[in-house]
Amino acid sequence: MKIVEIDADQADQRIDNFLLGLLKGVPRTRIYRLLRKGEVRVNKGRVKPAYRLRAGDQVRVPPVRQAERSPGRVGQDLCRRLEAAILLENDRFLVLNKPRGVAVHGGSGISAGIIEALRQARPRERYLELVHRLDRETGGCLLVARKRSALRVLHGLMREGRVDKRYRLLAAGRWPVDCREVDAPLHKNLLSSGERVVRISPAGKPARTGFRQLGGMDRATYMEARLHTGRTHQIRVHAAHVGHPVAGDEKYGERAFNRWIRGQGLQGMFLHAASLAFSWPESDERFRVRAPLDDNLQQVLVTLGLEGAEPEA
Repeated sequence: MKIVEIDADQADQRIDNFLLGLLKGVPRTRIYRLLRKGEVRVNKGRVKPAYRLRAGDQVRVPPVRQAERSPGRVGQDLCRRLEAAILLENDRFLVLNKPRGVAVHGGSGISAGIIEALRQARPRERYLELVHRLDRETGGCLLVARKRSALRVLHGLMREGRVDKRYRLLAAGRWPVDCREVDAPLHKNLLSSGERVVRISPAGKPARTGFRQLGGMDRATYMEARLHTGRTHQIRVHAAHVGHPVAGDEKYGERAFNRWIRGQGLQGMFLHAASLAFSWPESDERFRVRAPLDDNLQQVLVTLGLEGAEPEA
């Protein structure tokens, strides 16, 4: 049994994320089981995964075999792609244009993802942690902290809604002109198969998404979505809720539309984290980063005659 006292640099992070960093190579499912069974304690009490650590907290960590899963190795080609995909980098954080189809981290049958690849590509980097996550099928702007202090600041900005996150999506059908916002709570469900599904539910957490049409036709509408909250699968579920799901979405989408859009050349799902914007609290320095659509998404817009719909920067 080990007792870890949380210092100021470790404070304000979730206990699950702290344990994932402390117990390198231990599967995420094992971490949650330790918390659920009370084997990990904070100040002698049980805590939930979302508990945020405070300076001075005493964390009891049981002996855990860290060889249960060693971090997976990734190919050098992915490492090179990620280095080439960096859109902005400074001594506090970096933003990269995440490729669609690549998970942000290992787990659930995936040996390694974006963060493991970055750590492998930069073995001398002392600290690299995801600030937020994108679905495996979603590409675009992904924030990675290079210092724990920067992670705390960026998490604070996210919680306070001070990060402007905008996405591009192709929606099924012609989006109604009067639907500019969807405000509907979301509840996560875990099916018996282990699959995670999100539903609209009064018991869920508040979720609000702004939508703006960029261009359209009878069969599909090119949209901008702005996240006012950051729930799992938020854009996908809200779009499906109003009857116009994201193109290529196999979980919440329309089968017939997905067959048609694949015939127009779409590979995967048309959802892209197009931009991030925020001001750094200490200096008011403004950062705005834009990630261009990948070649396949751009070609789909050309095929549909929507290539001129993208607004000016």
